[in-house]
Amino acid sequence: MNAIVFLPMLLVTIWTVLGLVAMARTMRRRRGAESTLPGITVLKPLAGADTNLEENLRTVFEQDHPSFEVLFGVESPDDPAVAVAERVRARYPHVPSKIVVTPAGEAKNPKVRNLLGLLPHARHDACVISDSNVRVAPDYLSDLLETRARAGAGLVTNLVAGVGEETLGAAAECAQLNGFCTPGSCLPTSIGQAAIIGKSILFSQSELERLGGLRKVADVLAEDFVLGKMYEHAGLSLSIARTVVENVTGKVSLRGFFARQRRWAALRWNLAPFAFVLEGATNPLVLLLVALFVRPPHLFTVAAPWMLAVALLRDVGGWVLLRGFRRAYLPVVVLPVKDTLALLAFLAAPFTRTLSWRGRSLRLGAGTILYAADERKTARRPLLQAARTSARSTVKMASGMGVGRRVSRSTKTWTKCPSATATGRRATNTPSS
Repeated sequence: MNAIVFLPMLLVTIWTVLGLVAMARTMRRRRGAESTLPGITVLKPLAGADTNLEENLRTVFEQDHPSFEVLFGVESPDDPAVAVAERVRARYPHVPSKIVVTPAGEAKNPKVRNLLGLLPHARHDACVISDSNVRVAPDYLSDLLETRARAGAGLVTNLVAGVGEETLGAAAECAQLNGFCTPGSCLPTSIGQAAIIGKSILFSQSELERLGGLRKVADVLAEDFVLGKMYEHAGLSLSIARTVVENVTGKVSLRGFFARQRRWAALRWNLAPFAFVLEGATNPLVLLLVALFVRPPHLFTVAAPWMLAVALLRDVGGWVLLRGFRRAYLPVVVLPVKDTLALLAFLAAPFTRTLSWRGRSLRLGAGTILYAADERKTARRPLLQAARTSARSTVKMASGMGVGRRVSRSTKTWTKCPSATATGRRATNTPSS
């Protein structure tokens, strides 16, 4: 068999198997003996009412750990998430909690900007960043703290399972998360090479401050990856807790799935271009296409079943490990469209310079450093889109002015946002329920 195809096929097979083995070993780790664990602060940055937000937030309040508090962060008191958070707080009055409103500050990463506003209100040194769209088990906090106690210091994260799919796009996202993202993060992290997924990260405030604090990643889009690298290069441990957090996808369209994969691919390209190219060389679909055009012709008949088996092992194996056999047929159903869109996102990544995220247009630089997009360039895209639309239908010729008004209103809203310091000292609290 041609070595150009055989060696990458062998490598992708080994990588897939090792990733699944690393996940299985992490999940089967036994819980440590009962010991006195410190208090912990849960940092929940919110932005809008995510799918099943109330149910997600309730799982954080139902922890078996004896000492914890929950801090919710929003950038506006009118955010729809505030009402949801207030209902949950009222249901669990015995759990200390607070809603912190942090106006727009200098940090260009909205999530980090939110977290910088929350940290001054945290009562505990141990803090865990927990995204709004995740559900957690009752022993989530205890397991994180026990894992860190065994390591003595450092960063602790969790395996992530995609759940709650209600659409084809959401099913594709769950299959991608369970089969590609989580094993691809678990394997290198378990051997000390940080590849952190930021859905859940436990850290010590004092320890992080010695490394430069969250301010170091204020203008970085891949703040989770960079945080992991900060700890790795400082010689501190990187650990994965045995509990699995569930990422609730809900209703995601195929367009939304492609947009997210394109954004993630752009991050990986800007973080490590060489590793990104190798990632493409170990994609089963890419290798299948290469085999189609490489001599001898019969190579494709060998490569096709091999790569199909590897792709199914990756997606179905990851799904079963993280979620069990329920709906394990979905990775098979969505495999063609998922891998095709993921490949297109991979090919588009080197040409992606501007991203739209949380209502803002940002330019992406090396290392995923964020730059504010030029306002004129930001406005030009919707106007061009309106022009194309009007060219297709003269009935919609007036739509261009409508787009222009939307851009003007958006720009006006941004300029009215009050400024806040990066440390969040000007953050205010809403009244408790």
